[in-house]
Formats: sequence, C-alpha cells, structure tokens
Amino acid sequence: MQDEIINRVAQSGLIQISPADYLPTGERILLDIKPWLFQELILKEKDFREYIKSCNWQQYNQKYVAVHCTADAIIPTWAYMIISSALESVAAKIFFGTIENMEEFLATENIRNTDFEKFRNQRVVIKGCSDYAFSPAVYMLLTEKLRPVAKSILFGEPCSTVPVFKAK
Repeated sequence: MQDEIINRVAQSGLIQISPADYLPTGERILLDIKPWLFQELILKEKDFREYIKSCNWQQYNQKYVAVHCTADAIIPTWAYMIISSALESVAAKIFFGTIENMEEFLATENIRNTDFEKFRNQRVVIKGCSDYAFSPAVYMLLTEKLRPVAKSILFGEPCSTVPVFKAK
C-alpha cells in the first residue's frame, strides 16, 4: 500500500489572490493614432477630423480601449478629447496610454472599490506571478486594503512565501 499524497497547501487555509483577479473581463484594444498623422509625424486638423468622421467606431463596441501614439510626435490635447468623444458612446472604458498602463489602472480602480471584509482574520497570499506585470504600486494597494482585516499577508506562491504582515 502506497502512502497517500497530501496537499498541505490546500489544507493550510491560505487564501490566494492576485492583482489579475481584479481585472474586468473584456477585450482590450490599443488605438494607435500614429497612422492618422501626416508622414506619421504631424497632426493636420482637417485630415484628422475627416478620419474621425469616417472611422467605424463600432469596432470598439464594449471594448477596453487604450488610446496611444507610438510615434514621437506632439499631439495636441484636443485631439485626444475628440477621440474620447467619439469612443464614449461605444467603448466599455477609454484610457490614455498603453494597454499595460490601462491594465494597471483597471486593477487599481477595482481594488479601491472592493470590500475586503471577506478576508477578515484570513491568511492571504498575494501571488507574485501573473500574466500581467503589475507595478509595486498595485501590490502596495492590495496590502493597504488587506492589512486592516487579514490575519496575515504573504507574498509569493503558497509553497514558497515571504511574510509581509502578521496581526498581533
């Protein structure tokens, strides 16, 4: 008779969370305005406004849209405002910056709006590995929200953690 394999991590009572748990579901799209520029360098107002009129904005329907310019060009603020005005009625969320910046913003926004009471007196492990590369700011915010309620906070994976906080 062989010894039964026991999953001690599952029996430990640790609750594992990740910053990625706080990302909303939905497709992400980068709207790069570089192709809208004359020679990918200069924004000509007349041409820009024509592109805005002719663009099929429905392609962004209920999607998370990061508006960005990958060209090293000076884009006037009003251009981003016009894009925002066109996207507002169709996109799930509009963001200025890269998709990575948007993911961090979305996670942060949702963490701020989450009630962490369900973690009261729990041992919580905040995962260090994710499909997304979150900045330390997101992990700091999770710690800030968990510290008043959690029994302990650890960082890493359940099999190899770093203690962050333990209630007295």
